[in-house]
Amino acid sequence: MASSSTFPQSSSPVDAPPPPSVAMAYQGTEWHKDMAFYRAALTGEWDAARKFLDRDSDRGVHARLGYYSETPLHVAVAAGNSENFVYNLLDLIPDDLSLALTDSSGNNPLHVAAAAGNYNAAEILVTRCPNLLHLSNHDNKFPHHFAAEYGHRKILQLLISNTNDKHHTNPFAGEGGVWLLLSMIESDFFDMALDLVGKYPDLEWMKPKSVGRVLNKIAVKATTFDGDNHLNFWKRFIYWCVLKMDGKSQSFDVENQTSLEPSRWRELVLILHSTLCQVIKYLVPGINRFHEKKLMHEQIVELVKCLCKHMESLDYNDAAAICSETMLTAAESGSRDVVLEIVETFPLAVHFRNSLDQNFLHLAIKNRCENVFNLLYMTNMCRYQYANAIDNDGNSILHSAAHLAPFHKLNLVSGAALQMQRELQWFQETSKFVSSYTRGLQNYSGKTSEMIFTEEHRELKIDGETWMKDTANSCSIAAALIVTVVFAAAITVPGGNQSDSGYPMLYESSAFTIFAVSDAVSLFTSSTSLLMFLSILTSRYAEHDFLYALPKRLSIGLFTLFLSILFMMIAFSSTLYLVFGRKKAWVLLPVGALTCLPISSFVLLQFPLLWDVISSTYGRGVFGKQSNRTRTFP
Repeated sequence: MASSSTFPQSSSPVDAPPPPSVAMAYQGTEWHKDMAFYRAALTGEWDAARKFLDRDSDRGVHARLGYYSETPLHVAVAAGNSENFVYNLLDLIPDDLSLALTDSSGNNPLHVAAAAGNYNAAEILVTRCPNLLHLSNHDNKFPHHFAAEYGHRKILQLLISNTNDKHHTNPFAGEGGVWLLLSMIESDFFDMALDLVGKYPDLEWMKPKSVGRVLNKIAVKATTFDGDNHLNFWKRFIYWCVLKMDGKSQSFDVENQTSLEPSRWRELVLILHSTLCQVIKYLVPGINRFHEKKLMHEQIVELVKCLCKHMESLDYNDAAAICSETMLTAAESGSRDVVLEIVETFPLAVHFRNSLDQNFLHLAIKNRCENVFNLLYMTNMCRYQYANAIDNDGNSILHSAAHLAPFHKLNLVSGAALQMQRELQWFQETSKFVSSYTRGLQNYSGKTSEMIFTEEHRELKIDGETWMKDTANSCSIAAALIVTVVFAAAITVPGGNQSDSGYPMLYESSAFTIFAVSDAVSLFTSSTSLLMFLSILTSRYAEHDFLYALPKRLSIGLFTLFLSILFMMIAFSSTLYLVFGRKKAWVLLPVGALTCLPISSFVLLQFPLLWDVISSTYGRGVFGKQSNRTRTFP
């Protein structure tokens, strides 16, 4: 078995020269026959392959056909050929030593099956020759590593379940075991990683250096499955109200049920709940994936707890080194639960600094990781020790909040104006946790946090002003048109007026009353909307106007515009009924259906913007205590 002091993440033989053995084999004039055999192995044509094997019995299944000196079995397994083709080849292989022939990279056929995702071939090879599980290639990679790196979960489970951990070449031991665990984490196989760590607590991955590497990898990956931000409000509501009822249904009180036997009643409840969940999963796209992510997040937390529990047996220096690196990495990536578990194991981790003398708050605020920042709401009075910390350049956490957010975080908010609002919210919220002295502190370049905020957000402020004016200008045109139409409709009422009294001819009809009220409401709301958008166009656009004043006007303008469209459609429908449908009730059906068209169009096109503006201005926001956990952050 090849050994190596380092274990590379991957080997890329794409740029490697042709193996000498292949070049020598193809120098003769019969190379086209080998190519015919190669094509037969690729396509799974056993009859064509058998002709070559019968003609050239000396080489046979030992022939080197591919660019990397692959045997016919390598090629067939990589191509995903049928089980019959693989079985037929295996029948012609005399012994396990021939079965374990490797290509120029040292990969045996099981390596290839694991990389290609050919489960049937992997199962056949493991059954025929279990020793293939314990043979590594030139890079010291076992088939397990290939299955984990390429994300073939089912094959990896097969390989792990059939591996003899007492074998002298154990894929779980040494540096290779660490890389296997890291690859499993990278491929989101957290449950399998947790099982391995629990089953083999004394291997290389439990050494101090390895624990730090694994925790850092988890800290980076954990944010992918953290929280329930991947679904909108109503999907999230359905998830928590329906799918999370499993525990409640399991503990359903059946003792007081007299109409049915307790066991039958409980069974009925569980069946109904299971059926309801399946229907919900089918009708609501994304619920299944979201549920899987929640389960993965729970597995991540358990894996971190297991590793942190192990750190309690280390000496102070080793534990401090691991916690320092992991704490800062988790804070930078936004892995809230990783930070919590690290702090619970090693409370002093909140005071660790990086090479720039920045603590976890500097990094969390700089990268706009609100999940980590919100841990401040769980703190006691000791937070002043790190909330007022200064880095090597004299910057406080308020200076970090004054810098422009990373673009991948900024783009999570729709519209430049709302992005500016979110930046102001970050700056305002951060200022609550620093002392009055720190708020006015100048860094070593002589700049206060307000000066940095103005400089960094100059272009965003201009973009926000342009976005807000364009939106207000477009909506004001629509509002002005509605004002004109509904005002004219109020003067020229349907059916005309009586010549002697001037009263409308149809004023006694209920439909006319609906028309009058709807037209009046539409006029008032469209006028209000027009005034709101005009106030936006004439605003001074100072920095702090983006925090509350401008979003408030925009939300009122959009909401009243929606109401004006709604009541204008009702007024128009009432007019159609009065003129054409008083004795034809069927007219209401097409009129009602067509009335829903502009209303639904507005909801689909403009309501998301209205919801974003209202939720970011008046909603709960991204700041505040996000957990009811009883333990306190230091």
